[in-house]
Amino acid sequence: MLRSLLFLLPLAGATTIESRSSQECPGYKASNIQQDATSLTADLTLAGAPCNSYGTDLKDLRLLVEYQTDERLHVIIYDVDEEVYQVPESVLPRVGSNENSNNDTVLGFDYVEEPFSFTVSKGDEVLFDTSASTLVFQSQYLKLRTWLPDDPYLYGLGEHSDPLRLPTNNYTRTLWNRDAYGTPNHTNLYGSHPVYYDHRGKSGTHGVFLLNSNGMDIKINKTTEGKQYLEYNALGGVFDFYFFYGENPKQASIEYSKIVGSPAMQSYWTLGFHNCRYGYRDVYELAEVVYNYSQANIPLETMWTDIDYMDKRRVFTLDPQRFPLEKMRELVTYLHNHDQHYIVMVDPAVSVSNNSAYNKGLQQGVFLHTQNGSLYEGAVWPGVTVFPDWFHSDTQDYWTGQFDNFFDAESGVDIDGLWIDMNEASNFCPYPCTDPAGFAISDNLPPAAPPVRPSSPRPLPGFPADFQPSSKRSLKRAQGGKGSKAGLPNRNLTDPPYTIQNAAGVLSMSTIQTDIIHAGEGYAEYDTHNIYGTMMSTASRLAMQSRRPDVRPLVITRSTYAGAGAHVGHWLGDNLSDWAHYRISIAQIVAFASMFQIPMVGADVCGFGSNTTEELCSRWASLGAFYTFYRDHNELGNIPQEFYRWPTVAESARKAIDIRYRLLDYIYTSLHRQSQTGEPFLQPLFYLYPEDSNTFANDLQFFYGDAILVSPVTNEGSTSVNAYFPDDIFYDWYTGAVVRGHGASLTLSNVNLTHIPIHIRGGNIVPVRSSSAMTTTEVREKGFELIIAPGLNGTASGSLYLDDGDSPEPSAVTEIEFEYSNGVLHIQGEFGQDTPATVEKCTLLGESGRTEVTQSFELSGSKEVKLK
Repeated sequence: MLRSLLFLLPLAGATTIESRSSQECPGYKASNIQQDATSLTADLTLAGAPCNSYGTDLKDLRLLVEYQTDERLHVIIYDVDEEVYQVPESVLPRVGSNENSNNDTVLGFDYVEEPFSFTVSKGDEVLFDTSASTLVFQSQYLKLRTWLPDDPYLYGLGEHSDPLRLPTNNYTRTLWNRDAYGTPNHTNLYGSHPVYYDHRGKSGTHGVFLLNSNGMDIKINKTTEGKQYLEYNALGGVFDFYFFYGENPKQASIEYSKIVGSPAMQSYWTLGFHNCRYGYRDVYELAEVVYNYSQANIPLETMWTDIDYMDKRRVFTLDPQRFPLEKMRELVTYLHNHDQHYIVMVDPAVSVSNNSAYNKGLQQGVFLHTQNGSLYEGAVWPGVTVFPDWFHSDTQDYWTGQFDNFFDAESGVDIDGLWIDMNEASNFCPYPCTDPAGFAISDNLPPAAPPVRPSSPRPLPGFPADFQPSSKRSLKRAQGGKGSKAGLPNRNLTDPPYTIQNAAGVLSMSTIQTDIIHAGEGYAEYDTHNIYGTMMSTASRLAMQSRRPDVRPLVITRSTYAGAGAHVGHWLGDNLSDWAHYRISIAQIVAFASMFQIPMVGADVCGFGSNTTEELCSRWASLGAFYTFYRDHNELGNIPQEFYRWPTVAESARKAIDIRYRLLDYIYTSLHRQSQTGEPFLQPLFYLYPEDSNTFANDLQFFYGDAILVSPVTNEGSTSVNAYFPDDIFYDWYTGAVVRGHGASLTLSNVNLTHIPIHIRGGNIVPVRSSSAMTTTEVREKGFELIIAPGLNGTASGSLYLDDGDSPEPSAVTEIEFEYSNGVLHIQGEFGQDTPATVEKCTLLGESGRTEVTQSFELSGSKEVKLK
């Protein structure tokens, strides 16, 4: 039942232990408390003389508490006049109360009147307690501290490259999006996700989401007395908290998806293998790479091109010599004729020398301006650039128009997906940027790049005639390549009194100047910096939908904010080719997929920067096959690393892609479920074993859905894995051999460079295609095999979702549930497709190994199949 009026009473005997800085500030006093069945409001008045430590103390605040659902509590503290910036609903739509709630909330709210503090509790267990310090609400600084349990298990607070379980001693997470080459540990990276999960074993998991896009330091530490706390230090905005609870971490993630939105569903083909390299010299080299993958018998679904294709790195242009339009269209046509795809990169910054895109933007007035009315200019890859103002009412039309023209299927480059980079936004001109031209990258190709070739240097059988060698064309050199409002008055928008630990330096360093005021409502970049990339993502998705409304748009972005997964996927940025980045990618992908609800995620396989090795790339080709977004990508100046360049890497890729492609419908089904319910696909071990404390800090293994445990080799030179198996039954993917887990680690030996240990978790039925293929289109033509892995009680279950693989709202779908017990497979569901899928065989796993039943049947209606 809803908590009684007791939740309005001050906490008896409450004590406050304040830090030194908090003792100087008076906090607030609550008064005029009003409540109804599902909410509470109060006035908060400054309880003494202002301390003005990092700004001006606001005298009068308002408190609103909403019991939105049985599992979610909303607490917002804002200024009475509502002049303080709040994240616009156009960026993150607000979730309201659920009228279907049973009024049986598990979360309770209590408070102390003076100095004001509050707690959020579940029964007798306190989950959030702000009595740890007095509340500070200033014009440019917010501070709130909550007590934590001793040695807590905390997760989230992305984006970072630190362990999955967050450190708890002298640890600071800074949220301020930046271009973070090498993704170094203990620094702010490309995205901001101010949500953390507190896992308490049998007591369940709760999450705390602070809806605030301002820069902030979130500190996790201990007092001198050894008491654990978490402390927010934000540069502005309001305290807009969403508290949510799940009986287990998986359920907590589902609750978070209800706040920020369920993730976008991806097309079937996007789950194939992708290849890219920054530094491909011309269209002929792109064709040669496509050809080489085919010759190596490595399935290549999508070819990508970095900014190399642009004319002097200017967006919405083609280098006329190295990537001429007619040749690009031939290449794309070749790919499409072979059921393959093509994707290019688009950056937000528009070159002032890009006559078409720049002049059109000037006409529509959609670029950022300084406060004196002049165009704001920075420097990115093409030199001096301007930046779209995503708040301007005409920017969407401008952006959509550029996509419609340049990516036109009839006359332009007919891309199948989009890659967004540099959208933190990145700016090469250091603050204060007085001479952007002086920081432009050279217009010439890097010295290592040879002259432009007029034709392919060697025969490429199957490609058009003008992709073949020719001695009649002269060589030409070309240039290009990749070398609420403004808020409270009197704020210092470039050098605020409180300094967050931004690894780039001052707020405006290497990004858009933070005193820029946006069009429309007049928001300051100081407040909206962290949502710039997500706003570009949303605008780009809409632009892609406009040019091709009948397919789901794939958009992969670098910079993200909470809720970005509803529109786009994410790659982890410019990592390095080393074992540390290989290992940490596991923690990163499961955090994004499960905790931040961006399930289409992956790292650059084999690493982007520095030189990979055959051993590392062999291991990474296998691991990457179990990301959701699987792409090999590296940087000019380093050795090429396409999978076909080493024998062991090629073999590793072939074996791993074979497994991945057979699992495509299992992946697709799970991602569809997450798009509908928020139930995560990629998961850390503790999501499935929430009471096993040995899993709580394990970030070197992960679950691929509920059924597949992936345990990669993570150390250089090793051919074994010290893999943890919870108290459950597992089956070796390759042999079907039973592994009875007892909550201990087992050494998996003889793991050669082309092998990755995989186990099926008991209790699952895994639908796989009967064989793999060179493209996802061909895979969809294969029949099914059902792998049945009984649990300890002898039963198993699974599901399968089928549609046309591409339509935003498919008209014909099949959704099937499988149940196995006592030798009988039960099949039921909705069978909406005109051509039913066929199960060619069932494989039953058990103590005696693999038992194959080659009984073929169609998935066209409910039925029972006897397997014994």
